[in-house]
Amino acid sequence: MFPSMSRVLALASVVAVVRAAPAHGQDSAAAVLVPGDVVRITVWRQPELSGEFRIMSNGAIGHPLYQAINVRSMPVPALTERVRQFLATYEQNPQFTLEPLVRVAVGGEVRQPNLYTLPLGTTVSQAVAQAGGATERGNLAHVRLRRGGRTQNLDLISPRATDPGPIRSGDEILVGERRNSLRDVIGPLASVLGAAAAIIVATRQ
Repeated sequence: MFPSMSRVLALASVVAVVRAAPAHGQDSAAAVLVPGDVVRITVWRQPELSGEFRIMSNGAIGHPLYQAINVRSMPVPALTERVRQFLATYEQNPQFTLEPLVRVAVGGEVRQPNLYTLPLGTTVSQAVAQAGGATERGNLAHVRLRRGGRTQNLDLISPRATDPGPIRSGDEILVGERRNSLRDVIGPLASVLGAAAAIIVATRQ
């Protein structure tokens, strides 16, 4: 049995997203977390100090102990060192990992529109894939990226399209709608013809 057209289109959209996602290094050297972002800390054999913690409005890490650390204007490498110094007050040579997650909104014609916290280095295409990929009506050649008060139109399918680089905290990604000739052209035309026919009938009565 052949797959339905909707399944074919859905698979094609996911494949297009994967193809369009170039590899980026994690640009953590200059990255700064802002309120609403999340930091994932994993401390070896210390579950009470491990987890995902949101950055609060005052810049502190949302944890009873980590709240002593304020990340405002602190680059990620400096934050990592600051966490190391803090953990060193509990044990010598602490073993831990720290992963910053930035907050982005993905909406429009995607399967799971939502507010996501994603790792630094994630591309726009990967963010769309995280939201389930484009719907059957979605158009990956028409994606809008709102960043820092500016809007940029992106084509996630063409290999020659401009690459906006990895996502940044506060990005808004909106997948546009695929043009449907039957709905957008023939449908309105049929309505006009129907209205004209109704007028003609009315004038002949």
